[in-house]
Amino acid sequence: MSLADPVLLAVGLLVAAGLAWAAIAAARRRAAALAAAGVAPGGPGRGLARLGGVWFTIAGVAVLAIAVAGPAASVPVTHASGTVILAMDVSGSMAAADVAPSRLAAAKRAALSFINAQPDSVDIGVIAFQQGGLEAALPTADHATAAGAVRRLTAGGGTSLGDAILASLSAITRKTVTVGRDGSTPSIGYWPSATIVLFSDGQDEAGGGGADASADAAAAVAEKAGVHVDTVGVGTTTGTTVDVDGYHLFTALDAATLKSISQATGGTYHPASDASELNGIASSINLRLTVTNQPLPLAGAFIALALVLLAAGAVLTVTRSGRVV
Repeated sequence: MSLADPVLLAVGLLVAAGLAWAAIAAARRRAAALAAAGVAPGGPGRGLARLGGVWFTIAGVAVLAIAVAGPAASVPVTHASGTVILAMDVSGSMAAADVAPSRLAAAKRAALSFINAQPDSVDIGVIAFQQGGLEAALPTADHATAAGAVRRLTAGGGTSLGDAILASLSAITRKTVTVGRDGSTPSIGYWPSATIVLFSDGQDEAGGGGADASADAAAAVAEKAGVHVDTVGVGTTTGTTVDVDGYHLFTALDAATLKSISQATGGTYHPASDASELNGIASSINLRLTVTNQPLPLAGAFIALALVLLAAGAVLTVTRSGRVV
């Protein structure tokens, strides 16, 4: 049990101790006066019984002193907690309309639904990724900020799934996370309460070398850090054509790549071939539960006990002496 103001407790207990000392002194003076008057004292319990009301009152004062000191107990509370990064693919292929009205529009609607479904204890960040991974909003408990970042997204550019994951990990750890040119994966600590939800059609245009990290290497970094990556496949396997920089390009959902990422990190792949399936993503993603110790105020309980003791003291005093005090 913790106390908000131990000084008040000390003062209150000193008052209670002073009252106890005064009660004992008064009892001794009474006994001495009776002995001097030649009055035989009662049985051994008579003195205690006569002072019963006083002792109840003193006990009530002592308990009240504890109450005003602001006692609180630490109790474990289980709740969904941690950090969620929404990694949103805004590449040119996300303008495809095989999911109405477009892949990106449907993904944004699902992301907003996901944000609205999360409790205040979850910090949400948004990463809009093209090649290089563009950070849109750092994780925050202000979900309106994340929702605003999602609404501002527009399609254009290429996609690097590996850099998207690394950018998300950078947002979680608040430091730049990269993979070495030799493919070595850094140790970024352990972040089991963090989750990345990656919305993409799986079209990875990063290439095999250079500055772009591969999806496999980035997934290995996330797995080592205990960060699950849940992937959401946006689009259809039959695919469609999309106009990118004046070219008509065929694009289709690459579910295999997204499944590989989620399986490597202990996450889950969510197929979503139309907007109605995407709207159900929010309820299907399982955030890890954490247990935190939260203070439970006990002042009310101690005040109630003090009132009971003070009332008992008053009743005994009136009953035995006919006086309130």
